[in-house]
Amino acid sequence: MRQAEPDGPAGPGNPVVIGLVNNMPDAALRRTEGQFRALLGGTPPGPSILVKSYYLPEVPRSDRAKMYLEEFHEPVSSLWDNPVDGLIVTGTEPLAPLLSDEPYWHSLTRLVDWAADNTVSTIWSCLAAHAAVLHLDDIRRRPVGGKLSGVFECRKVDPHPLLAGIPPSWHVPHSRYNGLPESRLTARGYQILSESDGTGADIFVRQRASLFVFFQGHPEYDRFALFREYRRDVIRFLTGQREVYPEMPVGYFDDDTAAEMAAFRQRAVRHRGADMLDSLPDDINGANIRHAWHETAVAIYANWVSHLAARKLLGYWPATELPQAAMRLPGSP
Repeated sequence: MRQAEPDGPAGPGNPVVIGLVNNMPDAALRRTEGQFRALLGGTPPGPSILVKSYYLPEVPRSDRAKMYLEEFHEPVSSLWDNPVDGLIVTGTEPLAPLLSDEPYWHSLTRLVDWAADNTVSTIWSCLAAHAAVLHLDDIRRRPVGGKLSGVFECRKVDPHPLLAGIPPSWHVPHSRYNGLPESRLTARGYQILSESDGTGADIFVRQRASLFVFFQGHPEYDRFALFREYRRDVIRFLTGQREVYPEMPVGYFDDDTAAEMAAFRQRAVRHRGADMLDSLPDDINGANIRHAWHETAVAIYANWVSHLAARKLLGYWPATELPQAAMRLPGSP
């Protein structure tokens, strides 16, 4: 674990530096960055934060997306000699049956190894979480049977400081085809912090020199993210890119919007074809969709930033040698 001389609390002249490695598909690239910046920017007054954006060059991109990344982001190799305090790594839509066959696999696993020794803490989101535990402990994800999509109630099952001040249960979006078996995670030393009957493990962690935090859900999602994904999958059905019409996200649409989507499904199945695209709803701004998970997500990320700031103040001592007080976050007992 890299160490630095303690140099005072984080502030405008000494911000907590967070790297964001954004691997999301082109259509979600800018929105995803905005979602994470909104979470970090929505935290209560506290440490000053500086977010730096990075990308994996091996993730397949359109020419337009490549130009955007090259202009506004740095390649992940820039991290090797310019460490950050914390790191957030997003997933992407898989292209290969095995994660180890993805074109970016070697770069991503190098990032996992680097982050273990060069960050105070790293957040691994969705597919990035699956890739990290596969690389670290050979824990393989398993299909969940169709797509797990919707807003699910999760419950706290561990009093970890990361969840300090969080209610016993909250709602969080999930969107994935695979999951990680909890028994395998706990057997290899991972702590499950939250779970749901509908999703299995939601948040889990592993403390080594760096605190690795894994999210199978998407607390960073904005209010309409699940709708955009659902609409994308409907378009793929209409254009022949998938054979089965997608199921609506669970617990997400209000009754009127659900009825509208169900009616469109009936028409689309009967008259499948690209000509149906013109009548596919593209705007649900009038729908009664609450951003029910945002407040809790902000609180979790605020706790995470506080952890980064506390370790920065102490000069990045190895976690195993930290005074017990340094491991507690604001609000924890």
